[in-house]
Amino acid sequence: MQQQMELLRQISLFRDLTPDELARIWAIVIPRSYRKRTAIFTEGSHKEAVFFVQNGLIKTYKTDENGNEHIMSFLKTGDMFPHTGFFNQHPYPATAEAIMETQLLAIPIHAFEQLMTNTPAIAIKVMRVLSGKIMELQEKLQELTGQDVQDRGVSFLLKLAENYGTEHGGIVHVEVPMTNQEFANTIGTTRETVNRLINQLRKEGILEPQRSGYLIHDYEALKTWSHK
Repeated sequence: MQQQMELLRQISLFRDLTPDELARIWAIVIPRSYRKRTAIFTEGSHKEAVFFVQNGLIKTYKTDENGNEHIMSFLKTGDMFPHTGFFNQHPYPATAEAIMETQLLAIPIHAFEQLMTNTPAIAIKVMRVLSGKIMELQEKLQELTGQDVQDRGVSFLLKLAENYGTEHGGIVHVEVPMTNQEFANTIGTTRETVNRLINQLRKEGILEPQRSGYLIHDYEALKTWSHK
C-alpha cells in the first residue's frame, strides 16, 4: 500500500491528503499505460473518466472543420485532465494524446464526482486547478491578440522551459517532443514561420532543436530576444 500512496502523492491534487483519504482514492483508481501517439480519448466521445498523469506527457487539441489541429495544452506528471464538465453529460471537449510513453491514473466520472462530494479538501483543490486553467486560457488569448507571431513563438518556448525544462550546466533541457507543425498549431501560425524562427534562434546560438524537444543554450538571451 505504501507504494500506491507514493504514486498518488505525485499528483498535486492529492499531496496534502491523509493516508486514509489516499486509500479511499486508490480504491477507485484504474492505472493505465499508453504508447507514444496513442489517443486517450477523442473530441466528442462519451466522457467516462478523469485522468491524472503519473509520468509521461500528454497533449490536448481540438480539430477544426478543415482537419487542422489546434493544441490546447501540454500535461505533465501531476496534471489532471480534462479540466471541465465533471457534473454534466457533455462529451470530451478535445482529443488527448500521449506524445511519449505515458502512465495515467484514471478515475471514473461518477466515482470522481462522489469523491469530491465526500472529500471537501479535494473539491477545493480541483476548483483551484480549474481557476488556474481559466487564467492560462485568458493569458493565451491575450498573447494571440497582443503579440506578433515571432514574439508568440518565443513566449511559447519560455513557457515550455518554465513548465517542462530542467537545467544542467547552464543549458535548459525541454523534453517535449514536438514537430514544427505542432508548434505552429499551438501559437496559431504556419509551419514555415516556425521554421524561420527556430532557424534564426539556432543561428544565434540560443536554441538547439532535438528529437526529444529543445536545448536552450542561452535562456537569458531568449527572454530578451526580438526579431529584426
